[in-house]
Amino acid sequence: MKSGITPTNHEILMDDHDFIVSKTDLKGRITYANRVFMRIAGYSESELLGVQHNIIRHPDMPRGVFRLLWNVIESGQECFAYVKNMAKSGDYYWVYANVTVDYDANNQPIGYFSVRRKPSREGIAAVTPVYQEMLRIEQQAGAREAPDASVRWLTELLQEKGTTYEEFIHTLGH
Repeated sequence: MKSGITPTNHEILMDDHDFIVSKTDLKGRITYANRVFMRIAGYSESELLGVQHNIIRHPDMPRGVFRLLWNVIESGQECFAYVKNMAKSGDYYWVYANVTVDYDANNQPIGYFSVRRKPSREGIAAVTPVYQEMLRIEQQAGAREAPDASVRWLTELLQEKGTTYEEFIHTLGH
């Protein structure tokens, strides 16, 4: 539980035409949020701007997924991920996220641009047990080692299956 928000078991379902768009600075502070983001997450623009994007992080999300995401985008590549977010109400919503680097006119990174859309139900069903195991590993590893421990497990799992996280996410559909 963070910020006094208690997670509920109520899911907010995105519509097929919904696109959640946000921009952050290089530290992950929100610099832009579209109306769909505000409507689904339940926050006003003034509550979001300048705040860390993890304001919507659901406790069911393993920290390792975000470690993986940050490693990919900080290397200049785009990242795709299934993410369970938490609205201001405590309700949750799943997204299929695409995060890319945002560059200025001189091709210098100035932040990150994220577009999220409705994920497939099959994809959610496929990532849920993976994320649950990552969370279990993180709880056993302790706060300091948690993200690295769960990423290590996920990497080994995907190597056994002959795939990468990106390929795994793309096979889930959106």
